[in-house]
Amino acid sequence: MYTVHSKKTVMLNILDILKKYSDAEHRLTQAQISDILSSEYGMKVDRRTVRRNLSELAELYDGIDYTEVERRGKDGSDLSICTDWYIEREFDDSELRLLIDSVLFAKNIPYSQSRQLIDKLAGLSNVYFGRKIKNICGLTENMPRNPELFHTIDVLDTAISENKKVAFIYNSYGADKKLHPKRESEYIINPYRMAATNGRYYLICNYDKYDNIVNYRIDRITGIRMLDETRKPISKLREGKLDMPRHMAEHIYMYAGDPIRAVFKAKTYIIDQVIDWFGMEADISQIDGDECIVRIKVNEEAFFCWAMQYGLHIEVLEPQSLRERVISSVNRIAEKYRDDK
Repeated sequence: MYTVHSKKTVMLNILDILKKYSDAEHRLTQAQISDILSSEYGMKVDRRTVRRNLSELAELYDGIDYTEVERRGKDGSDLSICTDWYIEREFDDSELRLLIDSVLFAKNIPYSQSRQLIDKLAGLSNVYFGRKIKNICGLTENMPRNPELFHTIDVLDTAISENKKVAFIYNSYGADKKLHPKRESEYIINPYRMAATNGRYYLICNYDKYDNIVNYRIDRITGIRMLDETRKPISKLREGKLDMPRHMAEHIYMYAGDPIRAVFKAKTYIIDQVIDWFGMEADISQIDGDECIVRIKVNEEAFFCWAMQYGLHIEVLEPQSLRERVISSVNRIAEKYRDDK
């Protein structure tokens, strides 16, 4: 016995079923939709009601698709039947997995918030995708937590949009593994952009009394507040503008300070890593089949750290002061290793 239900309720439940159980690889017939309405929603409706609501949904909702087939009616006439209904997804499974992996690799998002974000992203797909991500690993409760992170990002986003200064407390970790203010007074800065690199969020900003750009870890910021005072225009800085791709390539590890011109010799098998770190603007000249010369513009302190990391595969050539610093550091490490043995 079929029950009379609110037209709006039937339509919303059918839309919910399409979102939950369908995609281009999982299509539903009118009979299947009718069965789900009965088993999960307690609604017994005839197929004509299902068909009518599906047709109206297709007119109202651009993302609903179906297959139209021709069949012979009882009277011998040709009938056009709509079947195999499904909803087109805004994100396919590979795109959602990429977004979820980005959350997993973001080292500064607290565990509980990461879990919530992943659940929300999984909710953008259907039950079939949900089954695929049950075995996703990577979340750990051992990572540092700053419960103000999302609030800080929200305030910064508003301040940047409205060209306002912000004030905040900047912190570092102590031996107790807790954040502690680096100084008693607030940092008052001109915020320009937020950037993600190496699994961390950074604030790119400036102090009024200087004309250069500095970077701060957003997960180390607490007590942020937007000020009424208008921020300094980027045009007043030494750079005159903020070229984000160039800035990120020149500030690997996000050290503050002006970039230098650096030249190094590298094994050709690490060219992938060179481009990953310094971008397509790295000037690479082949010497022979095994080595090449690379010329880059980069923050000096950041490049020193990078050179120590890749020391077995590169040789710093210029500037001379940096070359000598790297050689001296490598020699000290080698000497300590010999002494320890």
